Amino acid sequence: MNEYEKIIKEKGLPGVGQTVRSKKYGTLWRIMEKKEIWRNIDPDPKSGELRMIPAIYLMFWKVQEGVAPGVGRMMGFEYTLYDNTFALNWDIVKD
Repeated sequence: MNEYEKIIKEKGLPGVGQTVRSKKYGTLWRIMEKKEIWRNIDPDPKSGELRMIPAIYLMFWKVQEGVAPGVGRMMGFEYTLYDNTFALNWDIVKD
């Protein structure tokens, strides 16, 4: 299992096309894109060299009746093994 697969599995991230609900606002969002990326983190304190860690980028589209997918409000977030922000902010909606 590579680092990206580990992030997806351990953090319970949704796949493209799945719908999630915002815990704060109760709004529905659909996952439109998922990418493997590298995220910059703080430089090494001793050497000052830049460092990066693997992350998953998810693009969210706000689901609205009568609006075509991909039109309207969209936003994206990065998720790593070292944060729990997906679980704190989203619930996956079972179809």
